[in-house]
Amino acid sequence: MLMDGHTHTELCPHGSGEATEKMIQRAIQLGFQRYCITEHAPLPPAFRDQYEGTPAGYTEASLREDQVADYLALANGLKTKYAGQIEISVGFEVDFLPEHVAWTRDFLNTYGPRTQESILSVHFMRGLRQHFWCVDMSTDDFAAGFGQWLKTPQRVFEQYYQTVLASVQADLGPYAPQRIGHMSLVRKYQDYFGLTEPLDVHNLQLVDQTLALVKQQRRQLDLNLAGLYKPYCNDFYPGEQILQRAQKLDIPLVYGSDAHDIASVGRSYHLIKKLIEG
Repeated sequence: MLMDGHTHTELCPHGSGEATEKMIQRAIQLGFQRYCITEHAPLPPAFRDQYEGTPAGYTEASLREDQVADYLALANGLKTKYAGQIEISVGFEVDFLPEHVAWTRDFLNTYGPRTQESILSVHFMRGLRQHFWCVDMSTDDFAAGFGQWLKTPQRVFEQYYQTVLASVQADLGPYAPQRIGHMSLVRKYQDYFGLTEPLDVHNLQLVDQTLALVKQQRRQLDLNLAGLYKPYCNDFYPGEQILQRAQKLDIPLVYGSDAHDIASVGRSYHLIKKLIEG
């Protein structure tokens, strides 16, 4: 089944603002049979005090709480309208924030009954002054938050993969997201900062612990091709090392365009067969 498992909407504050309906029409034109709308869930209000970095990294990262009803109305309206042409699922891309698990669980318990599938992602991790910084906001923010580790790339990777491991260990309740998003997002600026080296033995142990839990929990991995189009990444998420390990465990891999605009829907889908089959 042709499926795009990771897409966003016109409501996304850092998106293009282009009509979600036209994104769906493009998916239909390309022959997709299933389309997952996974807009960024709101961030916990208390997280703002722990976040340090460009204000937009917080204010434009996700929907506001007062937008959730509008988002669900939009997505479910399109799901109904195009039911005869494409199967649409509705959910959220949820941020893992270690000190806000209870808030996130409550959010999922509230809206989970109205969704079909969601994604769990790490966009923030602890850095300078033990505050949280965006992993994917800008090169300036990345340098400000994690600059103390940039000469030792494995330390940057360790901080990130410890956070990813904690995300799959977290008790997010019965509506916990079933898919782990772009599991190598820490490499978004790899070509800018020289973070291109393979994961070392220690970090691969963190990855293996994470994947073992993903397998045990019957979760999936987001095989996300958006990184190929990021000017300092030039690679897919989660990258070759993690992909091979996931394949050995028979963890389901779900293509995601991570589209925030019409043109990105289904982008590079034809590479998936090559990535998976070699």
